Order: sequence, then C-alpha cells, then structure tokens
Amino acid sequence: MSTVTVSGLIEAHAVDVWRLLTDLPGRAARPTVAGPVELLTPGPFGPGTAWREERAQPGGGTLIEEFLVVEALAPQRLVLCSSGAGADYRITWTLRPVRRRRQARTAVTITQEAVPTDPYGRVVALLLGGLAARAVEVALRRDLADLAVAARATGSAEAA
Repeated sequence: MSTVTVSGLIEAHAVDVWRLLTDLPGRAARPTVAGPVELLTPGPFGPGTAWREERAQPGGGTLIEEFLVVEALAPQRLVLCSSGAGADYRITWTLRPVRRRRQARTAVTITQEAVPTDPYGRVVALLLGGLAARAVEVALRRDLADLAVAARATGSAEAA
C-alpha cells in the first residue's frame, strides 16, 4: 500500500469549504475537472453517493474516474473510494477550523491510499512507486489549489 498526504490552508470557514467540496455540479467548473460531473446515484450527498467525472491530467490528456462516498461527517471529514487499474484508492479529506485574528481559515489535509488489487497493480507499485507517488502528490495539490480558488471566488461573491 502507498500513501500520499498533502495539506494546506484555505481562507474560508470549514462549513463553506465543505459546501464547495460536496457541490458535485459545481465541480465541473474547476480546472482539474475536464467535463460534466455525472451523478450515478439519486438523493442528497452522503454515504453511498457516487459520481463520474473526467479529470484533466497535469501532463495533458484526461482520465475518467468514479468516486463513491464512504463517509461524510460535515464539515470535518469526507472519505471517498475509487477503483483504478490494478488498485483501489481511498481518499480522505480532513477539514479543521483555524482561527487567527478573526480571520476564518480551514486547514485541509488530503490523504490518498492505494491498495494493489492484482499482480499488475503490485508490479506497477514496485516499479513506479516513487514516480506514481509524485504524480499523485501533484494531482492532490491541484485539487487543493482548485478548492482554495473556489473558496476565494465564493467569498468575493458573498462580500459583494
């Protein structure tokens, strides 16, 4: 199993970051998403919610991914699962409010764990482990940056 973790601060209340994180139709407007978000399950966002999206890759091209919500503890923790070629992924978003000089901030940590599910996945993890971890770190940092930009845009719109 390989694990990659990234963290950062977002200038917004945790409830606002949570709202952006769980706004599936709104995801399509983010640079890391290259097309519409297709909801695969009916009902409100929560455990069991599934969707498909086309994600832009850092080096060009796109990748279609499906996500399933495993845990949703608003506004603190979101756990997603996604199956890939030869591996299953678990992505955990943790949000923690940070107060400084009356300014709302949220510390966001994203952890992705990859568990090989077949011999192909194990070989790829062995041969490309460090390279794959760096690629995952870049992708997670892009997701975090996209969320921060969306929070700034929402904050600016609410202030107007």
